[in-house]
Amino acid sequence: MAQNTKELRLAVLIDADNVPYANIKGMMEEIAKYGTPTTKRIYADWTRPNASGWKNVLAEHAITPVQQYAYTYGKNSSDSALIIDAMDLLYSDKLDGFCIVSSDSDFTRLAVRLRESGMKVIGIGEKKTPNAFIAACDRFIFIEVLEGAKKSRNRPDPKDGRKSKNKPETAEKSVAAPSAEIPETVARETEQKTKQKAPEKAPQKALNKIDNETIELIESTIEALGDDDGWAFLGDVGSLISRKKPEFDPRNYGFGKLTPMLKSMNDIIETDERESDKKGIKHVFVRMRFS
Repeated sequence: MAQNTKELRLAVLIDADNVPYANIKGMMEEIAKYGTPTTKRIYADWTRPNASGWKNVLAEHAITPVQQYAYTYGKNSSDSALIIDAMDLLYSDKLDGFCIVSSDSDFTRLAVRLRESGMKVIGIGEKKTPNAFIAACDRFIFIEVLEGAKKSRNRPDPKDGRKSKNKPETAEKSVAAPSAEIPETVARETEQKTKQKAPEKAPQKALNKIDNETIELIESTIEALGDDDGWAFLGDVGSLISRKKPEFDPRNYGFGKLTPMLKSMNDIIETDERESDKKGIKHVFVRMRFS
């Protein structure tokens, strides 16, 4: 996750020929975590029928369509138009970073060039995106992860919710008589705790399993940052992992954040929550077991 980057001015350049339009809202929400999209452009041959799906969502998200005719059959001419615009924007000195939305490896050299010029480069694409383009970005997010997050946020039918609430109430009434002996203060505290209990979120679908390669990545990072006792600040661990592997994202493994992901690996990783200087805020530290 990006940190202290909300002020970044970003150019969002979308290759319409190589990404689906179905979750454009999720993409824009994800990009907003890293900065402010001051420029939003999408490239395609808009005379083609396969680009029609995008037309309905452009106005909603204030994305400027750029027409690029396909002069040669079977050749994606949108790539060159996007690259030329990116270089023009680079020299405008009005941006801090770029977000390239594509699953095409043709943008690998562009990403490298932008980073050489000090730009932050965020990539968004499908799981099929070649590793070369992924590695060329500072951060890479899979579209499938955004789609999974969208599904996990879907709420159940309100009718189902009302039914589920009615059943526990009936059960409580059937055993209400013995509770008269319970002190009023205890009953009130129990009631408050019941009301305050947050509903469980539906788990995200995992794209990847936590394999040996992932474990080795986490282990080497913790050991590189650990103090004399092996403890490393979780925020630093997450940042270094992202620099080592731009596509690393806890959501790929079915977790919303890095903390619950590492806590699920408690057979090999210890976690320790420590009080910070700010009241009510805790910092999480981690270390490998038996290291």
